[in-house]
Amino acid sequence: MRVLHFFKTYWPDTFGGVERTIHAIAKGVARYGVESDVLSLSRTPDENSREFDGHMAHKAKLDFEFASTGFSHEAFGRFRELSEKADIVHYHFPWPVMDVVHLASRTGKPAVVTYHSDIVKQKVLLQFYKPLMLRFLADVDRIVATSPNYLQSSDVLRRFQTKTTVIPLGLDEVDYPSVDEATRMRWRSRFPGRFFLFVGVLRYYKGIHILVEAARKNGLEVVVVGSGPMEAELKQSAAQGVDNVHFVGAVSDQDKIALLELCQALVFPSPLRSEAFGLSLVEAAMCGKPMISCEIGTGTSFVNLNNETGIVVPPNDAATLSDAMKRLWQDEKKAAAMGAVARDRYLAHFTAERMCARYHRLYGELATK
Repeated sequence: MRVLHFFKTYWPDTFGGVERTIHAIAKGVARYGVESDVLSLSRTPDENSREFDGHMAHKAKLDFEFASTGFSHEAFGRFRELSEKADIVHYHFPWPVMDVVHLASRTGKPAVVTYHSDIVKQKVLLQFYKPLMLRFLADVDRIVATSPNYLQSSDVLRRFQTKTTVIPLGLDEVDYPSVDEATRMRWRSRFPGRFFLFVGVLRYYKGIHILVEAARKNGLEVVVVGSGPMEAELKQSAAQGVDNVHFVGAVSDQDKIALLELCQALVFPSPLRSEAFGLSLVEAAMCGKPMISCEIGTGTSFVNLNNETGIVVPPNDAATLSDAMKRLWQDEKKAAAMGAVARDRYLAHFTAERMCARYHRLYGELATK
């Protein structure tokens, strides 16, 4: 069986949450004999088309971007070429150009779409795109939601509930390097005391400004891992009297795991539905750490169960977030117990092996239709 994954970005151009999920699926289903191709866009397609962990990453030329959407004339031809060799086409939503390519190509191949997120920010443009979006989702054979929470809270997914199944995202511990003592000691010497950790791209929907305000209130140490478009603004805000928030930029996976092992807990204050799942939460659970996240009706509250694996607080509420941080700071025994439950929940629900086994079954169902 051969599967073609189609999304706007993929390694090595970027390796965010969706891209990491595509990689985990393509790598994981290979153990069942499933071959995978991944087609995405790149400004330098000749340089970035290559084999990656047993599957091919193909690139079409990115012509231009508008409203966070990459456009490519070449993608149409490359998609037809690769889909002819595929038994199943696997789309990763949202990306409006993908909808056009699918409807224009008419491959006749079974199609599944993993619905990673509603379109949240582009509300005006959504009204123009919505008819195309609904036609695309109606045309594919199956839809995958990444959590039961998102399936129930998404107006779009509820329209297609009869053909939607839930397959939570998963990560493979093997994909992360073990931490050597030198790396661990380097971070421990930099942050010798206890601290909270945030990991993620510094975007508008991550809620770092709320975390900075919470840290201002409670005075607890916070380490922020990541870079992104909001970085300069956030640093400037923290520089105004908040000397307990430390921005360390983007780090390697080994450094990230070292910081996760050393931290008191992960704080994930995303207040908007653009945060559809939160793989950083899965990484924290994988490392046996308690979490603090916001109730936004998405997968974040499926990964982090309130008062079991951590604490769930209302969004955009710095005071309540500050209090939750103090609770985990003052009760280390409780924090450790929550971390242990988080680790058990990772093993039960969020491993790449579990995710890929369910995708393999789904591919089999589609292939025999």
